[in-house]
Amino acid sequence: MATLNDTATRPQLAHLTEQLDDLRARGTYFHLRVLEDEQAAVCRYDGREVINLASNNYLGLCNHPKLREAAIEATRKYGVGSGAVRTIAGTMRIHIELEEKIAAFKGVEACVVFQSGFTANAGTVSSILGKEDFIFSDELNHASIIDGARLSRAKIKVFRHKDVAHCEELLKEVQNEPGRKLVITDGVFSMDGDVGPVKALCDVCDKYGAIMMVDDAHASGVLGRNGRGSVDHFGCTSRVDVQVGTLSKAIGSLGGYVCGSRDLIDYLYHRARPFLFSTSHPPSVAAACMTAFDLLESEPERIERLWSNTRYFQDQLISAGFDIGGVTTPATETPITPIILGDGRKTMDFSRALFNKGVMATGIAFPTVPEGKARVRCIMTSEHTLETIDRAIEIMTTTAKEIGLL
Repeated sequence: MATLNDTATRPQLAHLTEQLDDLRARGTYFHLRVLEDEQAAVCRYDGREVINLASNNYLGLCNHPKLREAAIEATRKYGVGSGAVRTIAGTMRIHIELEEKIAAFKGVEACVVFQSGFTANAGTVSSILGKEDFIFSDELNHASIIDGARLSRAKIKVFRHKDVAHCEELLKEVQNEPGRKLVITDGVFSMDGDVGPVKALCDVCDKYGAIMMVDDAHASGVLGRNGRGSVDHFGCTSRVDVQVGTLSKAIGSLGGYVCGSRDLIDYLYHRARPFLFSTSHPPSVAAACMTAFDLLESEPERIERLWSNTRYFQDQLISAGFDIGGVTTPATETPITPIILGDGRKTMDFSRALFNKGVMATGIAFPTVPEGKARVRCIMTSEHTLETIDRAIEIMTTTAKEIGLL
C-alpha cells in the first residue's frame, strides 16, 4: 500500500523545491486562500470574516439572483455539460445566442466565446499571425497576450508602457518589410489600473495599415456606455479589428470572448486551437452570462455605485498617506487601486497582516510585477458600503503604522 512518503518529490524535480525555498527566503511564498461562502464584499476566507478587496466581481453579479435563476433553469433544461468541443457536437443553441448577444452589445458583426480570457487572447494572437509577421505589444500587457505572441512565432516588438510615439517608431522601422503588423494593448492594465491609449494607437494603426487589437478584460462592465469597455469609451468600435473581453470579472461568470468582423470570427472557428480542442461551456454558464449582459443595460446604477465607491476609496487612501501611484491624485484611472510598497517581503508581510486584521488585499511581487514595484492591489466593487470602506481604511492605516509603512 502506498504511503505519504511514496509521493514525496523525487530528485528529478529537486530544482522545483530549490525555487520554492528561494521564494520562502524572499518572503514571497504564499498559500492559496480558500473562500467558504459567496464572492461578496464581506465574506469568509480560511475561517475568517474579511472585507474583500481582492475580487474582480466589480458589479456584484457573481451572486445576483437573476444569474442564479438563469443558471439553474438552463441546467434543468439542458443538463450540466455540453459533452464535446464546439466543432464536433458541443455547439448548443444557447452558445450561439450568447455570441449573438455579445456581438449586438459591442456593436460588431460577430463574436466567439472561449473557455477563458486567457485562451481568448492566446488563441487569437497565435492563430491570426505567423513567423513572417510583426507584433507590437505594450510592455505591461497581460501574460496571455505575451504567451499568444510567442506561440504565433511572429517577430515581437515591445514598446514602452503607453508610449504611442515609441510604438510608431517601431512600426516605422519595419513598415517596408513583408508581413502583417499587429498592435496590441490592454484596455485597462491589471496591475496599475491605468487605461490604455486606445484612440492614439488606432491613429497609428491607420497610418501604417496595422491590425489593432485591444484586451478589454478589466474594462468590460467598467468603462464605456453601460460597461461596453475602453473601445467604446474612446469611440473606436469601428477602428479596432480585434476586441477581447472576459466573462469572468464584471460579468460574474466564466469565459472570454473575441469580437470583430464575421470573417475574423469564422477564421477563429477554424484555426484558434483553444476553441478547437476544448469542450464548450456548460449551458448554465452561457445562460448566466446572457442575463448579465441584460443587467448591464437594465441596472446601470451598479456601474454608478462602482465609480462612486472607487473615488471615495482612493481619496481616503491618499488622505491616509498611502502611495497609490500618484502624488496628490491616483495614477490609477479605474477601480484597480495599487498601494505601492516596492519591497516584495514588506508587501507580502503587509498583506498577511491585513488579512489577520480582517481585510483581504492581495500582495503582488516579482515576477508578476517588476522588482522594486511590489504592491498590495485593491479592487473596489459596487457592493461595498461606505461603512465597509471606512472600516477597511481604518484597518489598513492602523496596520501600516504598526509595521512602519506609514
